[in-house]
Amino acid sequence: MCWAPGERSVAGMQTTAIEVHDLQKSYGDRPVLDGVTFAVGEREIFGIAGRNGAGKTTTVEILQGLRRRDAGFAEVLGFDPARDRKRLRRLLGAQLQTSALPDRLRVGEALRLFARLAGNRVEWRELAAEWRLDDLLGQPFGTLSGGQRQRLFLALTMVNEPRLVFLDELTQGLDPVARRETWRLIERARDRGATVVLVTHDMDEAERLCDRVAVLHDGRLVTCGRPVELVTATGTVRVRFSSPSAAGVDGLTRIPGVGEVAYDGATANVTAAPVAVVPLAEELARRRLAPPDFTVIRPSLEDAVVSLLNGAQP
Repeated sequence: MCWAPGERSVAGMQTTAIEVHDLQKSYGDRPVLDGVTFAVGEREIFGIAGRNGAGKTTTVEILQGLRRRDAGFAEVLGFDPARDRKRLRRLLGAQLQTSALPDRLRVGEALRLFARLAGNRVEWRELAAEWRLDDLLGQPFGTLSGGQRQRLFLALTMVNEPRLVFLDELTQGLDPVARRETWRLIERARDRGATVVLVTHDMDEAERLCDRVAVLHDGRLVTCGRPVELVTATGTVRVRFSSPSAAGVDGLTRIPGVGEVAYDGATANVTAAPVAVVPLAEELARRRLAPPDFTVIRPSLEDAVVSLLNGAQP
């Protein structure tokens, strides 16, 4: 679960980077956030997922001090983002959903400019080398590929050596190779000591990167936990194996946790609780069946999130 302010243990971490309790925000008479509570541990990659309009971007904008909350508690790196935005800004890096640079601005010029604005805390040429931008320094932004642009944007978020980085839909529209390269860069940012808050629709991305994922629906927190916990919470797996006859699968539903058993004359498909998989395999062995294609198919994180969101429908 997403724990409340005051608790001090997330995934083995002893300190928090973000604490939010009962966060509320409305635009006119339309509520966008309605009582959201969570906390993020230092050096954690924390995902925020949900449908469009769920309140994800509003949440991270409030945490960066870009929007004011209507009510609730928010603390980021020990600061209230509404009151201490200037002091907090020096500690944050951000890549927002609509980020862009002038087409004619060259990569080296962008790195040098952003490093200067951050007080030259990082030598921009070293940053270029670290993020593999050396060969692109003279190239205009408008000529960069999607993956190259994301590599540049990630480098720019690190010019002030931030303790906390916000990334909003960073890999949207990237090809698979560029997306995986961007994932590695996000992990590198965490390895440098930064906490990362990742807003994403890509559940493969969340499953690969995130220590925990919070799922929002209509401004409310539906659930929060490690990806494996969210998947397990869906409650069922599918088991598929070949069987020479219907007799081989007869009566399997008597095993506690086994649900539906379908047999098409060659292959059995079984729906079961995760705890029933071992007893099922033991029963097949007792029947002297050892199917070489015995396969356990667990739900994906995307399956789990879709199920949670569909269950949250009014």
